Amino acid sequence: MASKTVTVGSSVGLHARPASIIAEAAAEYDDEILLTLVGSDDDEETDASSSLMIMALGAEHGNEVTVTSDNAEAVEKIAALIEQDLDAE
Repeated sequence: MASKTVTVGSSVGLHARPASIIAEAAAEYDDEILLTLVGSDDDEETDASSSLMIMALGAEHGNEVTVTSDNAEAVEKIAALIEQDLDAE
């Protein structure tokens, strides 16, 4: 299983627009892609293909998120999106 921890780059955190972009990218893969907010009390894994679940993470700008999947390419792509300021595009 591949995983990578990255810092949220979007100025508003992983809210509506960034979550939608990430979910669309995750849905392109057949493999399950999970997100975990580092330092949260519950360490609950969230399905990266669901924009609502991504928003429910409550990840804000500067928080760290771990991306995990059996597909290393998917991990890299989703991690790269999380690091970008997706609201600026």
